[in-house]
Amino acid sequence: MSKSVGITPHNITAKFSADWRDYYEMTKPKVVMLLLLTALVGMCLASENWISWKILIAGLTGIGFLSSAAAVINHVVDRKIDAQMARTSNRPLPKGKVSPKKAIIFAGLLTVVGYIILELWVNRLTALLTLASLVGYAFVYTMYLKRATPQNIVIGGLAGAAPPLLGWTAVTNDIHAHALLLVLIVFIWTPPHFWALAIHREKDYARAKIPMLPVTHGIEFTKTSILLYTVLLTLICLLPYLIGMTGVIYLLGSSVLNAGFLYYAWKLKFASDDNTAMQTFKFSIIHLMVLFVVLLVDHYMRFTF
Repeated sequence: MSKSVGITPHNITAKFSADWRDYYEMTKPKVVMLLLLTALVGMCLASENWISWKILIAGLTGIGFLSSAAAVINHVVDRKIDAQMARTSNRPLPKGKVSPKKAIIFAGLLTVVGYIILELWVNRLTALLTLASLVGYAFVYTMYLKRATPQNIVIGGLAGAAPPLLGWTAVTNDIHAHALLLVLIVFIWTPPHFWALAIHREKDYARAKIPMLPVTHGIEFTKTSILLYTVLLTLICLLPYLIGMTGVIYLLGSSVLNAGFLYYAWKLKFASDDNTAMQTFKFSIIHLMVLFVVLLVDHYMRFTF
């Protein structure tokens, strides 16, 4: 008869052993870096002059810390769901490398430090708006909307669209219509970006009982929604040029990027194969990243020459 193995302090320690890489992974660094790029562009577009190093470093650090804290809370809340999905099953919490308690403490430290940095070295408006974004993503979206409605990513996407506004307010301590337009671009970009991934992982979401649009309304309906949102995004991206916020460089660059996104959305709807959804998802990341770089180049080219 084989001996049973009891739970010992050694086993518990081994189960929850983790190094810095596990904590770093919980912050979703790739997502946070994209958010910080949009925040940086928001900072730069808020002024015709170069941004002070104090605001630049403190602003991006504070926004980065609070965004990372939101990501960690997302890991904690979704740990049981993550364990059921192939894409997320190897995350530190489902694997038992980090305990939920330690993750929450880590998120709390990031939140406190990030808020203090923004409060003391940037301004209170940015600190409060960034904290509100954390609450919107980590609690309103992750804890409620994600499990309540197939429009979860549409409504919850507002929190993820906030960084350009946060960057703007870090410089000006004021909410400007141009900053809100940048938020609108990211807000409209988010559903087709995420729904493309949801199509690719539809079976995972169904298994985890998450009401993503492909699960509740079917893949074809989701493909149509992606195409329509991409058309809307193309129109919204024209507004910065039409209102005189940007110049010809942005108009040309954004037009090429939007044409590429429309191509993938059209292909996904009418001529897709097994890889098209993931290709669309990957291109959407390139689209947003390069779009904001083009905004930055256009801004400094206009005020340099």
